[in-house]
Amino acid sequence: MSGIGPINKQNDDLSKLSLKAATELLSQGKSQIQAGDFATAQNQLELLLTDYPNHSEALYFLSVVQRLRENYDGALSSLQKLIEIEPAYGRAWQERGHVLLALDDPDEARRAFQQAVRQNSSLIASWRMLMTLTDSGVDQKAQDYFKDQYQRLAALPPELLGVRNMMEEGKLSKAEQLCRSFLQNHPKNIEGMRLLADLGVKTHVLDDAEFILESALVYEPDNKLVRFDYMNVLYKRQKFGLCMEQAQTLLDAEPQNNKYRFAYANQCVAVGRFEEALAFYDEFVAMDSDAAPAHLLRGHTLKTIGRIDESVDAYRSVYKAKPDFGDAFWSLANLKTYKFEDEEIDQMREYQQSKTTGLEDRIHLSFALGKAMEDAKDYAASADYYLFGNQLKMEQSHYDKERMSYKLALQQKFCTAALFQNFGYAGCTAPDPIFIVGLPRAGSTLLEQILASHSMVDGTLELNNIPAIAHRLNGRRTVKEEPRYPEVLSQLTPEIAQRLGQNYIDETKIHREGGKFFIDKMPNNFRDIGLIRMILPNAKIIDARRHPMSCCFSGFKQLFFEGQEFTYGLEEIGTYYRNYVELMDHWDKVLPNFVLRVQHEDVVEDLEIQVRRMLDFCGLPFEQSCVDFHENKRSVRTPSAEQVRQPIFRTALDAWQNYEPWLQPLKESLGADLCREYAID
Repeated sequence: MSGIGPINKQNDDLSKLSLKAATELLSQGKSQIQAGDFATAQNQLELLLTDYPNHSEALYFLSVVQRLRENYDGALSSLQKLIEIEPAYGRAWQERGHVLLALDDPDEARRAFQQAVRQNSSLIASWRMLMTLTDSGVDQKAQDYFKDQYQRLAALPPELLGVRNMMEEGKLSKAEQLCRSFLQNHPKNIEGMRLLADLGVKTHVLDDAEFILESALVYEPDNKLVRFDYMNVLYKRQKFGLCMEQAQTLLDAEPQNNKYRFAYANQCVAVGRFEEALAFYDEFVAMDSDAAPAHLLRGHTLKTIGRIDESVDAYRSVYKAKPDFGDAFWSLANLKTYKFEDEEIDQMREYQQSKTTGLEDRIHLSFALGKAMEDAKDYAASADYYLFGNQLKMEQSHYDKERMSYKLALQQKFCTAALFQNFGYAGCTAPDPIFIVGLPRAGSTLLEQILASHSMVDGTLELNNIPAIAHRLNGRRTVKEEPRYPEVLSQLTPEIAQRLGQNYIDETKIHREGGKFFIDKMPNNFRDIGLIRMILPNAKIIDARRHPMSCCFSGFKQLFFEGQEFTYGLEEIGTYYRNYVELMDHWDKVLPNFVLRVQHEDVVEDLEIQVRRMLDFCGLPFEQSCVDFHENKRSVRTPSAEQVRQPIFRTALDAWQNYEPWLQPLKESLGADLCREYAID
């Protein structure tokens, strides 16, 4: 969480205080609070807020001073403004709880402390107050839980408690520095190692996280918390075989532990053991019909294997158990074929507008309502919901479109024709992978379904292996540091390239089912085509291309499980699409004939011609099953799962035109050249 929150632009332009002066005033105010000079502290903070009325930290410390001076109405007013600016500011909710206690309103105080720990689970004072405010005679289970959380935090060294708080507030760089400093003096502290691994996960340095947790298990092989963390990191790295081993070890150690049983069921889904997973989910639902997460994951599994009616029932059970659970409604919308009933729309609107609904739930509800209004052909209302949901999502994100443009331009700068000519075909010679690249929602799932319907081709997942290799080559870098990758590709030796390619083949075996070839459908692999060419020179790459307005708008109205932050702004996704086209043009120049471009609209117009093009490119004989792809009963795990189980349809091609009045920022960011090429007015 930054020291300065959203700032009123007009006020900022007229401000007499520089940011440096504002920071100094904040520091002075905090020092005066510690010294007990509350009146002077309040004057300093109010002076800062005159020029920066939305300064988050200043509002927080002002509310503290107001409470200490017994100005409770003023404190609540400051906190209300802060919470409206930053609903996820945990310390604001905690301070609200303290004020309400001072006003002798323990019930509302308890609710405030509960909201505080939802936003920041490291707020030890909130856990202590929840423990104190909970009557064991009324809810012994809740008090035991609060007591356990409090005691866990109280047992931490102060440095590690500080690390946790920094992590919760998004200060990851400072948290990592403090954690590493602590571990230098206490190298075998398991909780410190777990926190450093968690920082690795949050900063996408999964190699480090995996190594740290492996080391921690050497020190304490029976530590189940470490093993559980290790299992989750392996899952994120798509090392599902090793991940399943950890889940099995935990389950064997405590067969009746529902947390481990639930984790085991999730790993069954990851390795394709869907019926085994469903047996566990059915058991959880039978034990507790209000277990919303079990209903949700059960619904996802049923959707994956094509049992759509049952998945609808499962998703409906989620919102019956928890009426404001936004993901239940979004999961229904994400089926793409589901039509909401009027009562469901009313329920979504009620909770989407409620101040008590959590941020993530509001985001899910906004996207679901966008889809519901789109189906009702109320495009103005639909646009409002999509724009609002994307705005909330973008505010959570740290996406920087200029930084992304710069990184993609580096591929053009360093991945030259000379680089590939000099390197030759020195990587792993395996011809197995067929990469489908492009933007999400460009028709890549359809192409995958077509090719996976061939007897010699396995469909898999959107695999993270290539981005992980690129990340390792880049080395540890902060966001602002100059990347080593892709310039480092010039230092790649034939031996290293061969090993990297073979590692890719070995690590992806768990996803295969015996086909001679397999599909890696990670769209973002278009960024790393140069790397693919060097380590897997015999791989095939298909670029799934779609009309820019259709593709970008389809991405904009899609709420992704994770990643794809560029889709949550019209300018951002338009810029990304333009950069993608520029980079693909570059690959065509420096690696002629290495990539086959397949236009989605051409697939819709003449399916068989495009099927034959792709099969010829991949060196595969024609099979009618590829044209009849919708009859393939394979599991599909992307948002288009239900759509690709139907014959080709045209209805989505021009859907963006219904929203044209709201899409001017997208057109402008795509640029004049692309708009002329596609006759976009």
